[in-house]
Amino acid sequence: MIAINRAIALTALPLILGGCVTNAEYAKKEAGFSTVSAKVGGVASKQTVWVQNQQQAQAASSQVKAILARTKVLDTETAVQVALINNKGLQAAYADLGDSAADAWQSTMLLNPTVSIGFSGMGAPELEAFRTIEGAITTNLLALMTKKRDIDIADTRFHQAQLNAAVKTLQLAADTRRAWINAVAAWENVGQLQRAQAAADAASELAERLGETGAMTKGAQAREHVFVAELAGETAKARLSARLAKEELTRLMGLWGTDVDYQVPNSLPALPRSLAKRDAIEAEALRNRIDLQAARLELEATARSYGLTEATRYVTDLEILTGVEAEREVEDGKKKWETTAAVELEFAIPIFDTGKARMRKAELDYMRAANQLAEKAVNVRSEARSAYEAYRSNYDIARHYRNNVVPLRTKVEEESLLTYNGMITNTFELLTDTRDKTNSILLSVNAKRDFWLSEANLAPSVYGGGSAAAPAETEVASSSVASGGGH
Repeated sequence: MIAINRAIALTALPLILGGCVTNAEYAKKEAGFSTVSAKVGGVASKQTVWVQNQQQAQAASSQVKAILARTKVLDTETAVQVALINNKGLQAAYADLGDSAADAWQSTMLLNPTVSIGFSGMGAPELEAFRTIEGAITTNLLALMTKKRDIDIADTRFHQAQLNAAVKTLQLAADTRRAWINAVAAWENVGQLQRAQAAADAASELAERLGETGAMTKGAQAREHVFVAELAGETAKARLSARLAKEELTRLMGLWGTDVDYQVPNSLPALPRSLAKRDAIEAEALRNRIDLQAARLELEATARSYGLTEATRYVTDLEILTGVEAEREVEDGKKKWETTAAVELEFAIPIFDTGKARMRKAELDYMRAANQLAEKAVNVRSEARSAYEAYRSNYDIARHYRNNVVPLRTKVEEESLLTYNGMITNTFELLTDTRDKTNSILLSVNAKRDFWLSEANLAPSVYGGGSAAAPAETEVASSSVASGGGH
């Protein structure tokens, strides 16, 4: 009887231990999302949601429609908020967080024991049925011994998944902000081209009338007409680019159907009066970059995995089998049962595989994570410096175009027009000056766009969520706008 009680105690041990390590936090449907929401709210001051059922999806959709209904012209902050609520790719990233929580939850559970029941002596006539019944329960002792390490690794991975979800959220916010800037700048370019087109049309019509009176040669008339034709082509090209830029913004906000009828402003905001000073931006980035924190957790998880590999280097499988055996016999014409307890221990003998290869692989994994963290720290410093340098330099460039280049080009065109009216300069010189002024205005718009893009890149360089996309080049963009309130 004592032996049987001990066997039952050994069998129940893993079941008792299994009830001690469950973690209710991992079992929640929104496990870890409060951390993500808090980090995003602290950086972007925006609300994000994790949609997991039909009711939540309908609520999110209604919220987006309400935002768009009360917003005639979409500003950058509203666009970012819509994207954080409505982007389906972001919801897929949150599902990754849920997977990590489920893995951590699973790690708190012990392996189910294996139950086996056997019968022998089947068909013995004197026993009418069978001679022996054997019952056994097998459990993995090594899994019990390493359970705490497994839970610690899974918990580290869970926290890493939280940071990764926050980074993807911030990246969507930054991408949406940049898309809004590109779309508005594209429409502003179209507006400038349309204004130049109106002036060129008037000049072309005047040239045609002068040609009818014989006051302008056919060659001079052709120069007027070809300028108008080229400008019309550039305007059409710009309008296409603007529509495509707006479509990119639409995709990031996850809009379709009638929701795509929103409008963006006709022009970017004016340059600020002064720049924000970020002299300690490197230190800020090292302290606040969420992706750097995730890299640290990767190193920590790898270190824990290395320790687990070392602990299980020699013994990779250790199982205990506990059970009872009941044998029925006939003695003096009477049937009786004899019950005995059984305990077996099973493990692999490390004769051929001593675990050296697994240890080497674990060492390399750790060194890889350590070097990736070091590289990340170097890159974070550089990205922060580059973002601030681009912010300052693009401000100076945009201000230079606004304060110097465009006023000078305007003055040249005005003087050229006066001399043209006085028959001092010819039509070709006037057209050249008008064309140069138009190009300078477009370069000024794009310089302003580059400044606002660099300003939008400051926060990602400090908190994470940046993009590998190169800064936009300062060139004449093809975009389109009507002369109404928005597009």
